[in-house]
Amino acid sequence: MKDDHSTPPACDCRESTSGRAPGERPCDVALAIYRRALVEGSLPQAEVAGCLRALHLMVADRDSPGFMIPVPPETASFAALAPMEEAIVEQRRTLRSARATLSVFEALYADVHRLQQPALTRLTGEAVISKALDAGVAGCREQVRTAHPGGGRPAHILKESLIRDLGNLRRGIRQRTIYQHTVRADRTTLSYIEQVTAAGAEIRTLAEVVDRVIVFDQELAFIPFSDEPHNALLVQHPSLVRFLVRSFDDTWSRAVPVRPERTPLRTPVITSDLQRAILQAVVNGETDASIARRLGMSRRSVAEHMRKVSDQLGSNSRAQLGYLVATSGLLDGPEA
Repeated sequence: MKDDHSTPPACDCRESTSGRAPGERPCDVALAIYRRALVEGSLPQAEVAGCLRALHLMVADRDSPGFMIPVPPETASFAALAPMEEAIVEQRRTLRSARATLSVFEALYADVHRLQQPALTRLTGEAVISKALDAGVAGCREQVRTAHPGGGRPAHILKESLIRDLGNLRRGIRQRTIYQHTVRADRTTLSYIEQVTAAGAEIRTLAEVVDRVIVFDQELAFIPFSDEPHNALLVQHPSLVRFLVRSFDDTWSRAVPVRPERTPLRTPVITSDLQRAILQAVVNGETDASIARRLGMSRRSVAEHMRKVSDQLGSNSRAQLGYLVATSGLLDGPEA
């Protein structure tokens, strides 16, 4: 039977002679062995921890075979650290060589692609964006797709767009534009719509338009770079442009045509779409300002609409209105 009081091994690293560096702090056993070696002058090799050998803190005693003597740490550091420093120098040399090799390939890559147009280009400033749009118009051969959120557009922008769009239509370019339903109550935008539709443009509206986009043919697109004004992203990557075209076409299929000369601008369908969008926003907990901004309406119009619904449902608070709308069936239907 093994004695429970037998002496344990001096140190786990006793068996390690691979030269691997120890941890950040030596174990207590290794420190005790080194202290003992300093006091006694030498120790049997079997009692010396492997980490002490790896660090060259204990070396063989030539005068006493089988024993090892302690070495001052400052002296041991030359033998212990030299291989590490040499390895670091070699790694740095390899790193510099790899960088130099890659730089040659980078130059080759840039030379091959220097004549290609960038897939994405940021445009900053109204004048810069206008010039880029003019270039897109000039290069367009078949169709322009545009989507404009936010309700009625400023008169000066519509004036510039009218000249450009009528020129496109005269060249036989198809123009399809999506606005929000609220433009049907904006006289300036309606005047523009009447003129371009008379020349052959197609205009449709939705309760919501997610973001502004302009696509020329299926080759070039403009989208906002950020929420800040006069910051656009010119897109020339074929896959991204194709995605924008498909997204536009899907939205177009759900929009309602605007034909000023044929039907009333405020049809039941338009009214229903706006009501549904406002009521759904109430259920979602949006503020009047958020709803107005998203639907291109004034906050007063949103508040007035909600007041009428509150009176109809007998609501006394915003939270109660959201609950009553959600449970009243007003949002029921195929589009809910």
